[in-house]
Amino acid sequence: MCFKGTVVQETRFGAGKMKIGILAVQGGFAAHAAMLARLDAESVEVRTPADLEGCNGLILPGGESTTQLQFLQEEGLADAIGKFAEQGGAIFGTCAGAILLATEVENPRQDSLKLLDMTVLRNGYGRQIASDVVSGPTKLKREPLEMVFIRGPIIERAGPSLKVLAEYGGKPALVQRDHIMAATFHPELTEDTTVHEHFLSLVAAGASQAADSAKS
Repeated sequence: MCFKGTVVQETRFGAGKMKIGILAVQGGFAAHAAMLARLDAESVEVRTPADLEGCNGLILPGGESTTQLQFLQEEGLADAIGKFAEQGGAIFGTCAGAILLATEVENPRQDSLKLLDMTVLRNGYGRQIASDVVSGPTKLKREPLEMVFIRGPIIERAGPSLKVLAEYGGKPALVQRDHIMAATFHPELTEDTTVHEHFLSLVAAGASQAADSAKS
């Protein structure tokens, strides 16, 4: 998929290249950075609210959601991410990141950022050590989407505000509301850039809207 002639290309090669923050506490943040580099998007590791400043988008990678949430709360990042979302910043959570974005978390219960209207079951596909690699239908392209699940959560309920972009086992695996996305799998561990390209399109659209607002 090519961004030539699109708002994504204009943002990448125009006056300001897109800068994507990646929460760098644990998990595969380096794999996300490598995927973004393939798409010519700049990335920066985020560990403090100051690191988030100047970012056009934010990725919350996999890892252990309770550890990540504790870190976000202790460092003031939980509030900063909430404000970032309110201001139109694009956010993409994968696996543990999807748990952080949910309004309800069960199995067991825990707090969250509550940015997407969905109920998520932690470790929904089991506590497997090895990866499960599957292919499933997606609205992002005609071909099946490769999905890598590693101790992935299950989206048990997706609210009416969410678009379901991919499914696995009859359950939503990739969802979106406006500029916020969540995946229960790890797109950064495949060679397929489709999901990250779609996220960058959301980032670019948000950056374009912010630029238009600043001019008016």
